[in-house]
Amino acid sequence: MADDISLDGRTLAGVANDDEGEVGADTRFHFEQTGDRIYASYSGGAVVDGHLVGTFDGDQWDIRYAQINADGETATGHSVGDVELLEDGRIRVEDEWKWESKPGSGESVLEEVLE
Repeated sequence: MADDISLDGRTLAGVANDDEGEVGADTRFHFEQTGDRIYASYSGGAVVDGHLVGTFDGDQWDIRYAQINADGETATGHSVGDVELLEDGRIRVEDEWKWESKPGSGESVLEEVLE
C-alpha cells in the first residue's frame, strides 16, 4: 500500500534527467521523514551542496530545493514527484521540476541505491 512508503533513512540517486538539470548518477540524496514532512541533503556530480524540504502524502512529494553547483552558482527550484515502491522494495520517483531562480524545467527519475 502506498501509504506505507517512507523515505526516512533512504538514499536516492539520479538515473535520468533533462539537459537543463544538474542532478546526475553521481548525485546522492539522503532523506529524513517526520510525518508528512521530508528533508534531504544531497551532493555529487555537478552539485556541490543541496538541500530540499517538502511534503509527502505517500504517493507524491511536493518539494522546494536550493543548491550550489561546481561552478559556484546557486539555484533554487520546485518539483512534484510521483513516488512508487519497486518490486525489489526500492523507491523510484518520477519528478517534474522547474527552476525558480533561473530559466529551465524538465523531468528526472531518482531511484533508491543500497549503500
